[in-house]
Amino acid sequence: MSENGQMTVLEHLLELRQRLIKAVLALVIATVISLLFTRRFLALLTAPMGDSLPQALSPTETTVTYFKVALIGGLVLAMPVIVYQLIRFLVPGLYPHERRYLYMIVPAASFLFASGVAFAYYVMLPAAIPFLLNFMGDIIRQQWSIEKYISLVTGLLFWVGVIFETPLIVAFLAYLGIVSPGLLWKNFRYAIVLIAIIAAVATPTPDPINMSLLMLPLILLYLLSIVLALLVYRRREIATGTASHK
Repeated sequence: MSENGQMTVLEHLLELRQRLIKAVLALVIATVISLLFTRRFLALLTAPMGDSLPQALSPTETTVTYFKVALIGGLVLAMPVIVYQLIRFLVPGLYPHERRYLYMIVPAASFLFASGVAFAYYVMLPAAIPFLLNFMGDIIRQQWSIEKYISLVTGLLFWVGVIFETPLIVAFLAYLGIVSPGLLWKNFRYAIVLIAIIAAVATPTPDPINMSLLMLPLILLYLLSIVLALLVYRRREIATGTASHK
């Protein structure tokens, strides 16, 4: 560490390596645990197809898909540890009172990610998959590859889970002073346009109903982001003011 108490570039790289090792180790352990339940996960992921079953188009496609689902399950299980290591790297010099917020952020991040995955599975997939199966079903026979189907479903579940982390990301930016509640509220109209674009890209179907299903929670999450940013920004101003008077 340098004389002024700041970490050198080499120390930052060593810190990054240590955090990555811990995150990867957590992912490996969680993936091994996930392997025990992968068959059940596959059954849950293919449930929205109803009586239709995806097919394997190559000898190794089923095996590759099996381990891919196990890895994704491990990623979900290891998410709290990964988030914790990421935050500790981005904000290394935490005071005792700030560590208390860290212990709140990690469960909150895990809860929001799980909420996003649950929303995508229980709300979006039951609407999207039957639509895709029945679209032009009178002239086209739908025969889906298991690899393509799992990639579509897991990609949707993962990215919706990530999108649901928006309030914490915005609160963190407010803590750093990069954004403010006033700025977020002032640009609310532009945020609606951006949310519509995100919903259009993330939704697997082109119909406006499925797009609206994702837009509504995203708008609510943006409003929650403003509230959290307001709380964090006020605490930051109080702390900065206190520090300036010392």
